[in-house]
Amino acid sequence: MGTVAAFAQDAAPAAADAAAAAPAPVMDKGDAAWMMASTVLVLFMTLPGLALFYGGLVRAKNMLSVLMQCTMIAAVVMVVWVVYGYSMAFGGGTGPFWGGLGKAFLVGVTKDSTASTFSAGYVLPEYVFICFQMTFAVITPALIVGAFAERIKFSAVVLFTILWVTFVYFPIAHMVWDANGYIFKMGALDFAGGTVVHINAGIAALVGAIFVGKRVGYGKDNMAPHSMTLTMVGASILWVGWFGFNAGSNLEANGGAALAMINTFTATAGAIIAWSVLEAVLRGKASMLGAASGLVAGLVAVTPACGTVGPIGAIVLGALASGVCYFFVAVVKHKMGYDDSLDVFGVHGIGGIIGALGTGIFTAPSLGGTGAEDYSIGAQFLVQLTAVVITVVWCGIGSAIFYKIVDAIIGLRPTEEAERQGLDLTSHGEVAYHS
Repeated sequence: MGTVAAFAQDAAPAAADAAAAAPAPVMDKGDAAWMMASTVLVLFMTLPGLALFYGGLVRAKNMLSVLMQCTMIAAVVMVVWVVYGYSMAFGGGTGPFWGGLGKAFLVGVTKDSTASTFSAGYVLPEYVFICFQMTFAVITPALIVGAFAERIKFSAVVLFTILWVTFVYFPIAHMVWDANGYIFKMGALDFAGGTVVHINAGIAALVGAIFVGKRVGYGKDNMAPHSMTLTMVGASILWVGWFGFNAGSNLEANGGAALAMINTFTATAGAIIAWSVLEAVLRGKASMLGAASGLVAGLVAVTPACGTVGPIGAIVLGALASGVCYFFVAVVKHKMGYDDSLDVFGVHGIGGIIGALGTGIFTAPSLGGTGAEDYSIGAQFLVQLTAVVITVVWCGIGSAIFYKIVDAIIGLRPTEEAERQGLDLTSHGEVAYHS
């Protein structure tokens, strides 16, 4: 014991000297500038990108309702995020399912506090990291509303969003992205949010479509998109913004961000081509709606994989996901009879699952990925599958509970008369277009 004590006494000054000699963490201005730009790009995905994409797909009488839902979700989640969401997801707590409330109301965060990057010794201003992750928290519940567009109360959307991000999104974000998170410690690969954003939103959307029920006149009335032009504009904005989403998730402006960037190009291109070819073969014509759907499917699929797969693997992954999503949108939805208005589950849910599982395959160095030489496709695929199952179960059960709670408190559906008249006028007292 005396020898151990003597060693400890000798080691203490040496450790102190080493700590004093260690270089201070570096806040690279280029990294900070890139992350600020990426943050704005991700916000651009929601407003106006997703809002216009969804708005063009609904009937004219419901255009503004979708725009308003996306706008209010953004505002509400931003407030919730800084009050307690950031702390629950990344507050420094060691729990496997949440980060605690140590940083509620952003306690302890200043312009001088920092957040780690993936490179030792390099940091970001913590406010930048908070804002970047906030935009992810914003777009995820906004994606959900496409499943029950044209037939839900505005107040129900707001209440459900608050409950859902609190008990579903923040815990999943912690589990997947925080170093202490349960899924992170499993070794699951999710570079930019395949589980956190897309599977999460897709499953909540499917549950919502079932709980809210079908649109009045579904299968009988003409419910074609009122403006494919706006949908194309929105889809294009989503693609541009997605570079902040994917390449920004590298947290640094270096080769890792460049890999995510090129994969965001190639996977999306492969998916657009695959969807259009399928339509041309099976329906005789390739549609703009199909191309836009393939575009989003490719972006969704490459999201978890963009930092670890190669550009060619990304093309294959995007094409595969596009084909499976097409099958769910064109076949499964109609056979199962659920009314997922804007195919949130069919594209985001299914595309996210294919992307998460495909990440385990295409990260292999033999397929052009960045995995180590001893990378095992089978072992990693099993880890990815486990992460997918956890997300589906957590989100599915949680979403069902919160839809029931909202329905019991304020009701999910407007009256049939209000729905037939259109939510723009009945919910917001205005219309998108004047003839």
